[in-house]
Amino acid sequence: MSNRFVKKILVFISLLGLSCIFTGFSLAFAKEVILGGENGWNQLDSSQNITTGTGRFGYDCIQIDSNSFDADEFTDFLVSFENNEQIIDDGYYNILQNNLQISNQTINGKSAGLSRNTGGLTVKGENGTFFGSEGLMGSFSIEFWLCPSIVENGEIIFDWETSKIQKNDLIYQKINASFDKGKLVWSLSNIFNNYISNDGMPEIVLQGKYSVIPDKWSYHVLSFDCETGLLEYIVDGVTQDLAYITSSGNEEGEVYLLVLGTPANVDFCSQYTGKIDDIRILRRPYMVADFQSAENAGKIGRVQYVPTGGRFISKPIIVSTGSVLRSLNAEVNVPSQTEICFYVRSGENFYGWSENYPEWKPVINEEQITGVSGLYFQVMAELLPDGNGETTPSITKISLDFEELPEPLPPFVVKAIAGNSSVTLSWNYSVDDTAGGYYLYYGTRPGEYLGRIAIEGASPINVGNVSSFTVTGLENGRIYYFALAAYSAYNSNVIGELSKEVFARPLARLK
Repeated sequence: MSNRFVKKILVFISLLGLSCIFTGFSLAFAKEVILGGENGWNQLDSSQNITTGTGRFGYDCIQIDSNSFDADEFTDFLVSFENNEQIIDDGYYNILQNNLQISNQTINGKSAGLSRNTGGLTVKGENGTFFGSEGLMGSFSIEFWLCPSIVENGEIIFDWETSKIQKNDLIYQKINASFDKGKLVWSLSNIFNNYISNDGMPEIVLQGKYSVIPDKWSYHVLSFDCETGLLEYIVDGVTQDLAYITSSGNEEGEVYLLVLGTPANVDFCSQYTGKIDDIRILRRPYMVADFQSAENAGKIGRVQYVPTGGRFISKPIIVSTGSVLRSLNAEVNVPSQTEICFYVRSGENFYGWSENYPEWKPVINEEQITGVSGLYFQVMAELLPDGNGETTPSITKISLDFEELPEPLPPFVVKAIAGNSSVTLSWNYSVDDTAGGYYLYYGTRPGEYLGRIAIEGASPINVGNVSSFTVTGLENGRIYYFALAAYSAYNSNVIGELSKEVFARPLARLK
């Protein structure tokens, strides 16, 4: 190989290197931000009707929540078993014992409680709750789904026992639900002042008409209406047994008052083998709509999802000033008749953002995005079920692909010449063709550019796209330190690194 040919190769490589130096910085840098996947979904700022399931590769996915009971103004206590870390969904009750395990063989949602006859869930209500208060009480209902493995005599599903003082006597009180000959039987003793049943006993017994079938889910409610005195046991929306707690024994008599004694623990499934789901205590009587909701939410063998769907909003994602969002690529499962809608928004500052400001921009998964840039980004996704509410879409991971504006290089050579109350700075233009101008930093200590005295303004001074600048109004005899930084021609908020520091001392004798 000739020396002449080798020289040509070296010249070509040199020119190629220079081309990279002078043109490479005009290209934006690619950056990817991941939501979900192996990192999980702890980046959510807010969500509605959303829960996690199992997605691709076993990672958590986002999906629509099941159509479980929702807490409302009448809810005193709610356990849906959907949140393993916080068993009690609603209500001011404290857990004293929890031996229930989590089962995915559920009537509703993704989880149910599983009891193996080793002691269940014991809670104690705080002051103000139904079972945490003493004295006159009003209407109530106790509801749950039940799926026993076996139906043995004496198995206890619900138990509350205490005492109260009545006419200077200590009176025993209880509310108990247990199995007897295959049927669930409710026993209530001395909770209604001065009430005596037709057989002359203070105990009220309500039992189902039919046996509870093992391995089959059924919906049970004990309800009391303080307006009519109706005490009722309901299974799957059908009244099994009832009693009027009135002076006449029917709806026309005077209603006896419900008075509870000393607050005591409430036990669920203390002696029981099987599953239980959606335990709820309400401060109102049962309504037909309760079973309609429960029936829709818990059809055997099928999970029912919130019919209006769900949505979530990510926390603000910080990248770099002037970054441009190019695409949103999500790993999704969208079964027939379901839908996922994605939205994004951005800005240089997320303080002052509201639910609707800045405006959300709809985007399509894996398609190019235009017109979305800033320092902060947010993502919103809406998940919509099928028409029957039996199928949910899901999202395992979201990848956000950005282009970050490069920070322009500073001038390589900077000089400072002192004058009378002034310093003139000169420099070579940055070799970076993305530089649109320069900020001049000054101060009286090395590396601290906090100057405010110059007539041209406080540090840093935007001097524009020039190669020299004179700072005036400085104090003679004091040494000043200076540095320059280039800012991007595409966004002046994108500022590069500082140049090498220079210094000068203005003096009166200098011109």
